Amino acid sequence: MKRLAIYCGSATPADPLYLHAARDVGRTLAERGIGVVYGGGRLGLMGAVADGALAAGGEVIGVIPQALVDAEVAHRGLTELHVVGGMHERKSRFTDLADGFVTIPGGTGTMDELWEALSWAQLGYHADPVGLLNTAGYYDELIAFWAKMATVGFLRPQHRDLLIVADTLPALLDRMAAHVPTQPIVRMSAADL
Repeated sequence: MKRLAIYCGSATPADPLYLHAARDVGRTLAERGIGVVYGGGRLGLMGAVADGALAAGGEVIGVIPQALVDAEVAHRGLTELHVVGGMHERKSRFTDLADGFVTIPGGTGTMDELWEALSWAQLGYHADPVGLLNTAGYYDELIAFWAKMATVGFLRPQHRDLLIVADTLPALLDRMAAHVPTQPIVRMSAADL
């Protein structure tokens, strides 16, 4: 994995644990020679991931819609900043630039990105690993919901392992490196997006 798309919140939570963990994600990826592709913001966990990677000498590529640049939330110290027309183009660009996806704590936008990465993997738009870093148990209920979808029958057995989960980044990266793509529902190409 040369680059990973990092999905995370642009908010700053009350508990500083999340900011520290986000900085550590950026730093650790840079130390392992893995580039960061992320939402291009300077605030919250987004900014912490970018700053952690940059401080460790890593490559950081931001992908941000023009509207967020206009709102002055873009990080201006990145290796590259790609300005796109909207959120759909942003997520598509993440897929083009990265070799996998890691979700750390975040809110609605983060969930949108995670679920799209998973659904695109099911459909065969990409075969890259999709990881979930369960920092401080933040995603315990989401992990239980993923299991429930499989138990009820809304998630095919061959797709249950699409979501790669770990409580620490080193364990997550090891599991992602061992990822073997599953048989998609249909085989699509990027042109079908």
